[in-house]
Amino acid sequence: MQYETLNVAYAGQIATVTLNRPDVRNAFNEAMIAEITSVFTALNARDDVRAVVLAANGKAFCAGADLNWMKKMAGYSDDENRADAMLLANMLSSIYRCSKPVIARVNGDAYAGGMGLISACDIVVAVESARFCLSEARLGLIPATIAPYVIRALGEQASRRYFATAEQFDCATAFRLGLVSEAVSAEQLDATVQQIAETLCANGPQAVRACKQLVQDIAGRELNAALIEDTAARIARTRAGTEGREGVASFLEKRTPSWRN
Repeated sequence: MQYETLNVAYAGQIATVTLNRPDVRNAFNEAMIAEITSVFTALNARDDVRAVVLAANGKAFCAGADLNWMKKMAGYSDDENRADAMLLANMLSSIYRCSKPVIARVNGDAYAGGMGLISACDIVVAVESARFCLSEARLGLIPATIAPYVIRALGEQASRRYFATAEQFDCATAFRLGLVSEAVSAEQLDATVQQIAETLCANGPQAVRACKQLVQDIAGRELNAALIEDTAARIARTRAGTEGREGVASFLEKRTPSWRN
């Protein structure tokens, strides 16, 4: 399928979705929102894809919302604004809920909605020169739609600060706060992303999907009897499953598991 705002490529079991509006610093508009939602919905259903990389062309990763799109929104009614916001929310959810692990390859600055994109990903690899900013308050707005993902990724206390101040912060700070998983030089970016993607693909595909779901389901829950029972039931199902049995057998028999063949 051909996309207007994205490039999509496949190499083995790795899919790479590349934002391709470098002339506007990969700012998103209605077309990009729709296409990102569409491609991640499709990737979610593909058994031959085990890892997804979200990348960007040009010097910036994503500058947030396109200015021309924002001008159009200024004339929207309340109902139109709600509908438009839901499209953005669904786009972010399509990344976060994708059953395949998603690696953000952050080649440059990520502002506003761009912060939402990377926060919806599972692993963030960024160049050391990248800068980050939740700039909405400067425009009299709030980062509401991206907030569920950014707060999870950045942490509550840091979000209190950067939501309200709209300060720019560097990659070292993003790494310290946990938003960025790996901070690397530009020369190391592709190799680091590739190494992580290959590591994901070497693991049991069902187990990787279940691990992603496990974190989403368990994070923030009270540690009580129901949670303990839930986790015990999950590992019991995994042990009894075809992939779990194959993984243990291959380890004991000192052979390669079937999913790597």
